Amino acid sequence: MTQAHPSQHRAGVGYPHPVIAGIGDDCAVLGLKPGCEVLVTTDFSLEGVHFRRDWAPPAVIGHRCLARGLSDIAAMGGEPLAVFLSLALPKSVEQGWVDKFFKGLLKLANRYKVALAGGDVAQSQQGILADIIVVGQAPKGRALMRSGARAGDGVYVTGELGAAAAEMQRLRGRGRPRPEVMAEPRLLVGQAIRGTASACIDVSDGLSTDLSHICQESGVGAVIEAEAVPAAKGATLEMALHGGEDYELLFTSARPVPESIAGVRVTLIGEIVRGRKMELVDASGKRRELPVRGWEHLR
Repeated sequence: MTQAHPSQHRAGVGYPHPVIAGIGDDCAVLGLKPGCEVLVTTDFSLEGVHFRRDWAPPAVIGHRCLARGLSDIAAMGGEPLAVFLSLALPKSVEQGWVDKFFKGLLKLANRYKVALAGGDVAQSQQGILADIIVVGQAPKGRALMRSGARAGDGVYVTGELGAAAAEMQRLRGRGRPRPEVMAEPRLLVGQAIRGTASACIDVSDGLSTDLSHICQESGVGAVIEAEAVPAAKGATLEMALHGGEDYELLFTSARPVPESIAGVRVTLIGEIVRGRKMELVDASGKRRELPVRGWEHLR
C-alpha cells in the first residue's frame, strides 16, 4: 500500500498558523482568533467523476482537490486555517503518483499558509477517492452568504469563465493534458468584499447553476448581459454560462465595485431584479430565459 501521509507533510513546519497540534495525534487542535466564527467545508474528488488520471497529471489533481475547498472558504469571505485529507487508493497506484499529488496540493496550501493538519488513508476497491475538509474562520456575523441579494444589486464575477469547459472539450477531442490549466481560489477577493457584497458563491457548477442558487436563497431574479460575461480564451458563451470548475467568485452588491480587487479582474455582468426569473439579454436588447444548465449533482 502506498504511503499517503509522509512525515514531511506534518503541520506546523515553516510558517505560523493556528494549528496547535496536527498530524501525529488522534485529533487536530486549532486555535481561532477572538471574535471569529468557524467555517467548515468538505468536497469529494472521485476518479471517473471529477478527474481522470489519463487526462490530468497528479500534481494538477492534487491542486484541484484543495482548490475546491479553498474556493468555498473564499466564497464565504473567510480565511483558511487547516486542511484535512482522507484518501482512498487502489493497490495499483504507485508511490510516485501519490508524491506528485501531494506536491500539487501542498504547493497551493503553502501559497495560502494553510496547514495539512490530519486525515486518513484507506484502500479503495475501485478508483481514487479524495475527501478534502477545509476549516476556516470569518469575523463574527460577517461571513458572506447566498441569501442577501436584493433587487437593484449589481451582479459581479471575478476573472474569466469557461476555461475548464473549453479544456474538457479539447481533451474529449483527444488533446493532450495541459498542466497550466489550474484554478486559483479567490481568497483575498472574498476577504476584501466582506461588508460590500450582499451575497456570494463560487462558480464551481457553472454560472447559470450557481446564480440560480443565489436567486433561490435570496428570493430574487436576475438579468445578465450576454456581452458582459467574461469568457476565457477559447471558450464560447455557452461554456462561460454553463461550464463549471472555474472557481471564480460570483457576488452581488448594492454599491459600485472596483474593476480590480486584490489584483483580480472584476466584471459587472447584470442586475438582481424582483421575481424569480433569470434572463439573458443579447447585444440587440432581446431577452430570453437563462436556463440552468450547469452541473447538478445526482442528476
